[in-house]
Amino acid sequence: MFVKAYTATIYGIDAMTVAVEANVSSGIGMYLVGLPDGAVKESQDRIRSAFINCDLRMTGKRLVVNLAPADVRKEGAAFDLPIAVAILASTEQIGVERLNDYMITGELSLDGAIKPVRGVLPIAIAARKGGFRGVIVPIENVPEAAVVQGLDVIGVENLKQAAAFLDGKHEIHPAPHSVNAAESDSETGSYSEDFSDVRGQSHVKRALEIAAAGGHNIIMIGAPGSGKTMLARRMPSIMPPMTLDEALETTKIHSVAGKLGARRGLLHERPFRAPHHLTSQVALIGGGSNPQPGEVSMAHNGILFLDELPEFGRSVLEVLRQPMEDKSITVSRAKYSVEYPANFTLVASMNPCPCGYYNHPTKECVCGGGVVFRYLNRISGPLMDRIDLHIEVVPVSLEEMSTTAPGRNADGGFSYAETSAEIRKRVIAARQIQSHRFADCPGVHTNAMMNSKMLREFCPLSRESAAMLATAMERLSLSARAYDRIIKVARTIADLSADPDADPATTPITPAHIAEAINYRSLDRENWGR
Repeated sequence: MFVKAYTATIYGIDAMTVAVEANVSSGIGMYLVGLPDGAVKESQDRIRSAFINCDLRMTGKRLVVNLAPADVRKEGAAFDLPIAVAILASTEQIGVERLNDYMITGELSLDGAIKPVRGVLPIAIAARKGGFRGVIVPIENVPEAAVVQGLDVIGVENLKQAAAFLDGKHEIHPAPHSVNAAESDSETGSYSEDFSDVRGQSHVKRALEIAAAGGHNIIMIGAPGSGKTMLARRMPSIMPPMTLDEALETTKIHSVAGKLGARRGLLHERPFRAPHHLTSQVALIGGGSNPQPGEVSMAHNGILFLDELPEFGRSVLEVLRQPMEDKSITVSRAKYSVEYPANFTLVASMNPCPCGYYNHPTKECVCGGGVVFRYLNRISGPLMDRIDLHIEVVPVSLEEMSTTAPGRNADGGFSYAETSAEIRKRVIAARQIQSHRFADCPGVHTNAMMNSKMLREFCPLSRESAAMLATAMERLSLSARAYDRIIKVARTIADLSADPDADPATTPITPAHIAEAINYRSLDRENWGR
């Protein structure tokens, strides 16, 4: 008997529908075709053991299982359950009436239990687009699939339960739709680290606020212990909340990578990724023999923090140049080509020299001028050119650390500085202005994403502002890319100072905004490190 069940395979961060065709005929043996990988081929032994332990019957005739389309490679153990269901239907142990209504996925244990799998969210989205009534998934993956609206999500614990449901002998109520989006739509967030913990460094906080408001890349350079890492790790607390579309896309990436963890619902906090400097190119960009998203994609819609930037391999850093411009990464190999989104904000930190004390107010640097210059040159000019904000972090004096008078915050505790919640309100207001500005520009959400045409439309400069920028270009020997990025940063500075109730088009870029943006290009200056 010939039957057909449905599942999906992951390609990039999306899912492709796969038909599991099973046919029983005269002969002996089981044959699994359709370009399966090793894990899929091994499903035969898992299915046999699961059938025995669940009191189900495996046919003794010739059984051919085809995974169509046959020219697309199938990977992973998530094909176990749909293959087992197709075998049960082809041997007339269950009915076929419900097979066309559900997309099925799950890994089988030898005792018939169904284990969770990765990539359930894109599979559920593919099921809805394909017109399926619902999906049958492992019980642990139900919160992830329930994110998708208009789809019956059936959670099953073992093969016998799944077979009884498909045969109509056991009813399972669909899981209620839940996006866990209350936090994602909120303008408040709960973070253990807050900007109020940081003494001083008001100029660095200002730069991080601009970076968060406009989606700009930023690098902090300063001596050891000056607070670079401390400041960077608090940046998520001032980032605006994700929209539902951003949360869905981010969750899809983490689902495909198997990084959702125990809480498999919708992600509502922007990701913060901080890979070690020994990270390889593949780990950073993605790919591999079984394609997986890299760190740049895991940081999509969030922050990629590279601490001690010069310690990363030169070749590793250079692969960042293309995704920083295109906001996506295409990984091409002989057997596949996949595209992953990579719209991240780069936050980097570094020491100014090998000993760490070049330009220090109290400690003497023991490095020669040439040594400092060579250390800074570990980061290429093209990469540095793509970083909008360069900020020097000066160590906080003992007097400033010990004499700052604390004040009471809203929770009754002591606060030494402006809280992250207060900064976040300004960032959200600036993002709302940008959302209104780019309403008719698909795929553009922040000032950092503007192209040259948008710069001319949304960032007109007065004669004084243009003259100031031209003078800076000549004196600092800035590139054409730096010219555009200064204007983008100035646009964000203007948005932060704008009246939220006013028309964003009426907020001009003033010479003061241009001057502040130019000041954030310190590493472009020729005398740095010489």
